Amino acid sequence: MPVSQARLKSVKLSGIVLTCDVLGFESSSNRILGTINIQEQSQPAKGGTESPILGPECPACHASVPRRLGRKDVFEMLSCQNCGTIYTSRNSSRSHAQDYDNYYTSENLSVPEFIHKRLDEIVLGFSGYRVNNRLLEVGFGAGILLASAARAGWNVEGVEVSESAVKHGEAQGFKTFHGELREARYETGSFDVVIATELLEHVQDPRAMIAEIARILRPGGLFWGTTPNSKGLSPRLLGLEWSVICPPEHLHLLSENGVKKLLLEAGFRKVNIDTEGTNPFELLRWRGRKREGSAAAGGLPPASGCDRVNAGYRLNETLMKSGPRRAVKNLLNGMLRLSHLGDSLKIRAER
Repeated sequence: MPVSQARLKSVKLSGIVLTCDVLGFESSSNRILGTINIQEQSQPAKGGTESPILGPECPACHASVPRRLGRKDVFEMLSCQNCGTIYTSRNSSRSHAQDYDNYYTSENLSVPEFIHKRLDEIVLGFSGYRVNNRLLEVGFGAGILLASAARAGWNVEGVEVSESAVKHGEAQGFKTFHGELREARYETGSFDVVIATELLEHVQDPRAMIAEIARILRPGGLFWGTTPNSKGLSPRLLGLEWSVICPPEHLHLLSENGVKKLLLEAGFRKVNIDTEGTNPFELLRWRGRKREGSAAAGGLPPASGCDRVNAGYRLNETLMKSGPRRAVKNLLNGMLRLSHLGDSLKIRAER
């Protein structure tokens, strides 16, 4: 099954929990898994500079005069001159699509214990939206966010394209749907809260996904999500070397302005987007390679998704062990919010 809404859960937990990866979420609530081995070769545009072209529409704002950034693996990467979204010049073919049906295993369907406490804090923030007591997570993966919501008394449901993840969720007693969100055909206005962490960057058509989320939310309901920030600190410094730019897993990285446009077009009334998190591990590796001149000259190779996530887990666990350390983490995230340079977009949008 080609993956349109699956995502590597490690970045998910970066977006949600590892609000300092100085946060993930990825996993957004969960790059809780291992990482599919995608060859990550980047090639800058000719001449080493961005070049304007007539190209495909931006998936966020519809502008069609992007700048060419270069190639990542076999994909040409473009940057929207209007909103800053980064996207591929073409949709992935079936041969390049990710297949998550058997992606989750007993080894990657678990996360460090400290993550659960953080998720409980996040779910507590949904309590003001409880009317019908129904909460849906699209792309629930290991199901740890659903488990947290269930502990808080929510009637939880989940949509997931991975068959193994669906079986894991059913074993935990969750009501699940195996397939795409649109295929589930939920009733209009039936949920108080819909969650999609580190998901929008994986879908072929984020506009259609957000429109469907808006449809199934009741008036006044909450959409809560995370997705990588195309204009964060890491993409600004690392360019195509940033490990989160990894087609065909991630077909596009949305900008803050791009996400706002999609949400407002879908009918969301109140939109709040914070930019948080960065991964010092990956930035330090980049600095080391730059100092050495190249990996061949003795520098460190680019970080893989697994390296990034494991380092994020270790750092966040350390920062959450005491009040002063959490204060440092909160201070850093506060600076990233003010500067709009966080690597993760954290979305709260009311229907």
